[in-house]
Amino acid sequence: MIEKINLTDKFSRFDERWRPKVIAALNGQEIKAVKVQGVFPWHRHEREDEFFLVWKGRFRVEFRDRTVELEPGEGLVVPRGVEHRTAADEEAEVLIFEPQAVRNTGNVMDETFTAPSGVSI
Repeated sequence: MIEKINLTDKFSRFDERWRPKVIAALNGQEIKAVKVQGVFPWHRHEREDEFFLVWKGRFRVEFRDRTVELEPGEGLVVPRGVEHRTAADEEAEVLIFEPQAVRNTGNVMDETFTAPSGVSI
């Protein structure tokens, strides 16, 4: 069934942070909603690019040589193989666009941050 997606509704369905939820899939890609606060571990994705789009709050993507600050309506592509970490001083709501079944922690397994894949809302 073809249905519209209401982002406010999707984000209201969960409270946990750093655990992306699939809200749509197309052409081998997933669109994920995630709430973030604090600092995520350094990692990279060897074969996948990632696109982050801020829905609410302020969010940053840190690289070893610089930091990119993002506000609502702003996005950033992190190219495959580039080490990065994400962070937010206060809770932010972010959309992630990436290929299906990408592990959120990339090349790192972390007991706290590695989320199960394919969790949909």
